[in-house]
Amino acid sequence: MVPKSSTLVLMRGAVVLPVHAPHRLWACLSIAGLIVLAGCADTRGGSIPYDKALSAPDETRFQTLETNYKIAPMDKLSIKVFKMEDLSGDYDVDLAGNISLPLVGQIQAANLTTAQLDDQLTRMLGAKYLEHPDVSVAIKASTAHVVTVDGAVKEGGSFPVGGPISLIQAVALAKGTSEDANARRVAVFRTIGGQRQAAAFDLTSIRRGEAPDPQIYPGDIIVVDGSAIKAAQKQIFQSFPLLSIFRPF
Repeated sequence: MVPKSSTLVLMRGAVVLPVHAPHRLWACLSIAGLIVLAGCADTRGGSIPYDKALSAPDETRFQTLETNYKIAPMDKLSIKVFKMEDLSGDYDVDLAGNISLPLVGQIQAANLTTAQLDDQLTRMLGAKYLEHPDVSVAIKASTAHVVTVDGAVKEGGSFPVGGPISLIQAVALAKGTSEDANARRVAVFRTIGGQRQAAAFDLTSIRRGEAPDPQIYPGDIIVVDGSAIKAAQKQIFQSFPLLSIFRPF
């Protein structure tokens, strides 16, 4: 009979292993355990509803931006403050529609025109920091005619598209998902009825033919979940009720 102190019992596999077993065997068991743990991450989850058919986005009727164009998430803004180089520069609008400036901090930019944001920044800077600030705001890059793919992909970015494409095609524009991606959690953000809405899709099931491949339109933003995605993106993934039907965020 083997002494209790000299054995290791693995309950699930009914394996009895002497503690003096070769180091190589212990290493193999450790690697197997890591593989099991890693597999647990490749699952559906979060509260964005899955596989809900998105309505077509708001129609875009222009090729160049109109004067009353409203700033959208993922747009790039050029902000200049006269004689203030530390404040002047390019600013990316995040998925929540915010930008962050020195002195001012975080400010909502989405759904404002450049003129409205200009006025707001002028008031905020003039109230505490500068005397008669001269501010100008311009759109440097817009998501109106591109599909933006971000998150756990190999080469994220904004890609010009001439019309609707599929989700698989959109991810392929970013050279596919990265090694840390959770392809079972892919969020699509879209403007519908003047409001930003979102839905989640299981890319793994779509690739296997188990779920339909949804259409992606110019202006859509796609974020693939993964262990290394930005904290702000993870927060957005978790900000929707589990059974909600596409709602503003």
